[in-house]
Amino acid sequence: HTGALAGADAVYDAALRRAGMLRVFSTEELFDAVETLARAQPLGGERLAIITNGGGPGVMATDALICQHGRLATLSAASVAQLDALLPPTWSRANPVDLIGDAGAERYQQALDVVLHDELADAVLLLHAPTAVASSTAIATALAPRLHHSGRNVLACWLGGATVAPARRIFAQAGVPSYDTPEDAIGGFMQMVQYRRNQQLLVEVPPAQAPGGAAPHDLARAMVDAALAQRRPLSEPEAKTLLAAYGIPVVDTRLAATVDEALAAAREIGYPVALKIVSPDITHKSDVGGVALDLESPDMLRTAAAAMARRLRQAHPAASLRGYAVQAMARRPQAHELIVGVSTDPVFGPVILFGQGGTAVEVTADHAVGLPPLNQVLARDLVARTRVAKLLAGYRGRPPADLDAICRVLLQVSQLVSDLAEITELDINPLLADSQGVIALDARISLAATTLRGVDRLAIRPYPTELEQRLMWQGQPLLLRPIRPEDASAHLAFFHALSPEDVRYRTFISQRELAPSQLARLTQIDYDREMALIATRQRPDGSAETLGVARAVADPDNVDAEFAIIVRSDLQRRGLGAILLGSLIAYCRARGTQRLVGESLRANLGMQRLAQRHGFAVLPGADAASVALRLALAPANAEAPA
Repeated sequence: HTGALAGADAVYDAALRRAGMLRVFSTEELFDAVETLARAQPLGGERLAIITNGGGPGVMATDALICQHGRLATLSAASVAQLDALLPPTWSRANPVDLIGDAGAERYQQALDVVLHDELADAVLLLHAPTAVASSTAIATALAPRLHHSGRNVLACWLGGATVAPARRIFAQAGVPSYDTPEDAIGGFMQMVQYRRNQQLLVEVPPAQAPGGAAPHDLARAMVDAALAQRRPLSEPEAKTLLAAYGIPVVDTRLAATVDEALAAAREIGYPVALKIVSPDITHKSDVGGVALDLESPDMLRTAAAAMARRLRQAHPAASLRGYAVQAMARRPQAHELIVGVSTDPVFGPVILFGQGGTAVEVTADHAVGLPPLNQVLARDLVARTRVAKLLAGYRGRPPADLDAICRVLLQVSQLVSDLAEITELDINPLLADSQGVIALDARISLAATTLRGVDRLAIRPYPTELEQRLMWQGQPLLLRPIRPEDASAHLAFFHALSPEDVRYRTFISQRELAPSQLARLTQIDYDREMALIATRQRPDGSAETLGVARAVADPDNVDAEFAIIVRSDLQRRGLGAILLGSLIAYCRARGTQRLVGESLRANLGMQRLAQRHGFAVLPGADAASVALRLALAPANAEAPA
């Protein structure tokens, strides 16, 4: 089941991926990662071109790339034509570009110039094996100046040990990482690729509410509360009812307390049926012979039920037999058996598991783990990290499975754990998936009472949709909402619309540009510790423009939160600052923050007046040029000492 499959190491790995970090497994990998990432430019893609003076090293590098699931670039026809005119007739005419063993500095230069300008290649690996006719030092000296401003990532592998040390030093001074072997160089490139992928996952901020309509909170709450009152997990039919309420297709299943009730349920469903025991003491029903399939008549069902009860008494005399689950037989001969599950990690809270399912799920050990909440991108990434993903894509006349339907199940399970903090474990196994969609054949949900909300258990705070406000301002519709990573371009335009004086008032320094790292820091926030509320309005072309922003960053114990606010220079003194600050105060008060603190330049009288209108005290600052702003949000006796 999911709890046994989602080990601590897999959960930590999932957390590191979502944090945008790169994980290494050895000291050698650690130093290679430092060598690579310290010198790398941001990757625009994952296609690698290889230039070599020997076919052997080129093939070794290609094999290593394929083994690590990398992508070998396909050179454009124009590049091949240019290389045809420059290289010997016996060159490889493909990637890897084999320059032939007598290649010197000029031939390397010519090939590198062509490949660096090929739009179908995102990075270049230079391989050089020592020969008697070409000096590695001369080649490195000729190539280094071309690499400073190439705009592409270039890696090098100088084969030859100590004899090529000067070439490596030249490339190190040019900011190009060098490696001892083709395999090490490919490992370094794939670290760049994995880091790029993880950074892309970092900016994925799923909403608190999955797309597809409101969740069935009332039904879900009633079912969970009833089961908790009886101190039991949900029965299989209850679990399926809950899944169906969240839009997950399930097979028709009826609960029967006796064999006679099972016979009646089978008549209603229609033969053939499947029969399963219902026991709170048995996790895997098939382990005790508690599943019978393709029962085509009442006699077969009666015989199967008696045999099940007998096997259960023999295997687990103390187990309680609560009855039977009768379900329709699902005829999906080309379907894949999958597992979707949830378990609770003691550090990271709920985690979602996906992989190959069925009774051999522990044996196949093909699964991946992710942290909720999920969105479509994260769900597809979770599927892609399993071996079964290749089977789902179709093979030998077998049509591909409906990947969108699989991802919808993952999204709805993510929504379930966001809505219901009481869910400690969930198993859908098997989930059948084929070209027609998906259907859950078996489901198990365990519960535990808690005072937390579902989102409070998540390691990653979802995008707080509930904070969005639509209002009218100056006769125009305005949307007030938390900032998102995709606001980066609008936020940069907002910054450029600020006057130099306003920038100095906000940052205390003169600054006309935002570095990419600064822009990312302003738009990719941790909603658990900080908040940035932006006011946006829609342009005629449908895009959104940012008009102002109010920020608060809380300390770890949520006593103090430092705030700041800025409105676009041409829109000041129209009440927008008051709207933003009032909303920020309300948010901080609701989350239990005790005090808002801030600092303003003494010359920024507009900020001080706005703060005073909202109850802030204006106090002497850290120096003569500044003032301190303080607002107690909790009762005076709860306020933290100054």
